[in-house]
Amino acid sequence: MQSDRFCCNSLVRAVSCACQKQKINKHRIIINNRTTTIIKMKKVLLATVSACSIFLLVSCGGNSNEPTTRKNPYASAESGEAIYKRTCFACHQLDGKGIANTFPPLAKSDFITDRVQTITQIIKGKSGEVTVNGNKFNNVMPPQGLNDEEIAAVLTYMYSNFGNSGAPVTADEVKAVRAKL
Repeated sequence: MQSDRFCCNSLVRAVSCACQKQKINKHRIIINNRTTTIIKMKKVLLATVSACSIFLLVSCGGNSNEPTTRKNPYASAESGEAIYKRTCFACHQLDGKGIANTFPPLAKSDFITDRVQTITQIIKGKSGEVTVNGNKFNNVMPPQGLNDEEIAAVLTYMYSNFGNSGAPVTADEVKAVRAKL
């Protein structure tokens, strides 16, 4: 009889213990799911911030004054559009209007009428205050790391779009400016 009671008590304890473990495991699962969700959210946020940072660094040029070794055989507005979309649009926007109080417009810009200054700025970059169409901007434009053909192509695109007018820029013109720097 005592043996039965012991067995019965052991069974009750075992069942009780099993239930407790299941509750504990249930709580662990809930906690683990929340923790996993939080970890996943942190990873997604980190990945998004990293991707945006990389995108901005790549799209705003590099830090070298040396031209890239890429050769673009066509210094035209058409190839210049591709270079613009790859290099310039993050700051100056697709429509060339820039970002108010941050990045100056290229659209109908009085600043880009000085071709030597514009070429120099693309090659060397610029920091500090500039006045474009009567508005002051104080930011940094890093050197773009483009070769002479690419600079000629992107400037030809800029001069033939966004309400600007200007003759096509040649790679020889860019080369001459680069030689004086």
